[in-house]
Amino acid sequence: MEPERSQDRGLPERKGQKRKLEEEIEEERQEISPAVPFGDARQALLYEVAAQVNILNSTFSWNEADRAAAKRATHVLAEFAKNEELVNVIVEGGAVPALVKHLQAPQSSEADVNPKPFEHEVEKGSAFALGLLAVKPEHQQLIVDAGALSLLVDLLKRHKYGSSSRAVNSVIRRAADAITNLAHENSSIKTRVRMEGGIPPLVELLEFIDTKVQRAAAGALRTLAFKNDDNKKQVINMALEVGLYKVGFYIGNDINSLILQIVEFNALPTLILMLRSEDVAIHYEAVGVIGNLVHSSPNIKKEVLAAGALQPVIGLLSSCCSESQREAALLIGQFAATDSDCKVHIVQRGAVQPLIEMLQSPDLQLREMSAFALGRLAQDLHNQAGIAHNGGLVPLLKLLDSKNGSLQHNAAFALYGLADNEDNVSDFIRVGGVQKLQDGEFIVQATKDCVSKTLKRLEEKIHGRVLNHLLYLMRVAEKAVQRRVALALAHLCSPDDQRTIFIDNNGLELLLGLLGSANPKQQIDGAVALYKLANKAMTLSPVDAAPPSPTPQVYLGEQYVNNATLSDVTFLVEGRRFYAHRICLLASSDAFRAMFDGGYREKDARDIEIPNIRWEVFELMMRFIYTGSIDISLDIAQDLLRAADQYLLEGLKRLCEYTIAQDISLENVASMYELSEAFHAISLRHTCILFILEQFDKLNAKPRHSHLIQRIIPEIRNYFSKALAKPNPHNLRL
Repeated sequence: MEPERSQDRGLPERKGQKRKLEEEIEEERQEISPAVPFGDARQALLYEVAAQVNILNSTFSWNEADRAAAKRATHVLAEFAKNEELVNVIVEGGAVPALVKHLQAPQSSEADVNPKPFEHEVEKGSAFALGLLAVKPEHQQLIVDAGALSLLVDLLKRHKYGSSSRAVNSVIRRAADAITNLAHENSSIKTRVRMEGGIPPLVELLEFIDTKVQRAAAGALRTLAFKNDDNKKQVINMALEVGLYKVGFYIGNDINSLILQIVEFNALPTLILMLRSEDVAIHYEAVGVIGNLVHSSPNIKKEVLAAGALQPVIGLLSSCCSESQREAALLIGQFAATDSDCKVHIVQRGAVQPLIEMLQSPDLQLREMSAFALGRLAQDLHNQAGIAHNGGLVPLLKLLDSKNGSLQHNAAFALYGLADNEDNVSDFIRVGGVQKLQDGEFIVQATKDCVSKTLKRLEEKIHGRVLNHLLYLMRVAEKAVQRRVALALAHLCSPDDQRTIFIDNNGLELLLGLLGSANPKQQIDGAVALYKLANKAMTLSPVDAAPPSPTPQVYLGEQYVNNATLSDVTFLVEGRRFYAHRICLLASSDAFRAMFDGGYREKDARDIEIPNIRWEVFELMMRFIYTGSIDISLDIAQDLLRAADQYLLEGLKRLCEYTIAQDISLENVASMYELSEAFHAISLRHTCILFILEQFDKLNAKPRHSHLIQRIIPEIRNYFSKALAKPNPHNLRL
């Protein structure tokens, strides 16, 4: 079973790049506030864009005035492009070709050694503006088709052609940022970056002296290394439509080649060093690149581990940057899937405690990723005990209350792992984990299945030393813990252990105490547990539960019912004669035996009057005596029960109780229970008790029923004391 993966890695990646492009560069910015005329705002903007485009198209030279105008034009367009609502209009106004043109410096003669005006500034402004336009995916290909990529890659190498300066650093950084946004979730452009030779300079820039350049290069590599499966499928579908399946087929291989190239150009050692940087922005981008590399291939994951990434990644779990923490936790989860030894090494190196602390973070994604990592680590037996011992159990259980399906599932999967270790079972039950699993409202079916398997896993371990420890807790722990243990054992214990737990160790009284509590939730928990216990005790059938008839049955047969042939006694019922046979009646019950063998006047009477019984009832009762089997309708069942009780016909009582029990409802259960008491109908009474326990939450909300529930607690105690003291029916059949 695999925990649900986090949200698309592209989401935090996109957030990071947008943050970079919107970053203020006060040291380089001029105050530019292009005015948009009133009236038709769109036409006015188009007019302004066209004006700036004309400036760019007419100023491609080293003339100082031209360079100043071009620089200002790129800044104006960039200011507009910061508003995404204006981007389409800027593109429509023809800004892309003009900006691409200025990604390169104008031609100059080799003999010209004079300082060049605004050197690198115009290229930087163009790269910045194009990067902002590329935030919208629909414009990415247009910018690339205009020839931007090769020029941007050249800008990455600008430091090699002159001395390093702030201007050089800035243009390199803006070029890397533009590549980042152009390649975002676009597999074909990622491939073009590789083909244009963009990977080697980006890897080299990871060691650049300027940390902002390092960060920009890492951000670009992070985007390039991200494998977007949805994008790949989209490309393949488009290729199929035009009959070019091979084009789509090789997209995935191209991305793999790009990722391999990043590794082959020795990016890993520098990226791992960046993980230890005190600069939050640096280690955030570095861990993102490594995360995307690791996610791409199991072999690369092994290379990353071999290069020494594990300890610095664990260190980032305690970073002050929540985004770095999130990426680190996701990486830990991926590392943990490598093999069992790796899971153990991760725990030994100190990952568990910060991951557990992250479970309690206000940041939802942090909680989700830490639960994911702990779930992977919890697939090792020794780690399971360590996670629980370090306090991971309670925060994981709390996450089951989340309304986020992925977070909820990751927590459930981690708990499933922890439940596999016998040393955790008592703690699981002691903190109320079983009730949490049973009461939870789970969003996705996979989580529901995981929770069911966790409960099954716990159930399989309730024996031996685990059971002994739980019984010990039930004797000596505080009352709340005792009750939690009793509740859990009612659901999880084997039928073979019920008597030991609930009779010998007072578990029944703990459950009855909950039923008699003033707390509605405790009452419901107690009722549910008792009902589960009754199911396990195999005493749910009222017919089977009724006592057997005290005398052997002799049935004369249907033909002798109310038949004068050989009749030696006549009953007068509602003025009508009913012919009977003493031998049959004597064998049917102690009541008739006393009537005919005792000192009653009916002993020698030929005609015996039967008061207070309707003819239909008496006839059906006699038919049962003669045949041993009758069909009882609901409308006559209660009168027949009264007659059966009067004449001590236990078999008939049993059938009547069974029929009446089919009609028990929320509205009549109180009267049915009173009926069972009036006629000593044990099976019916037990059925009422079980119905009350099963429907407890609904009954408790009805007026006057709470009094009934409290009144029958002694009878519930008596019922369970007898049921749990009986030998196990399973054992009797073996």
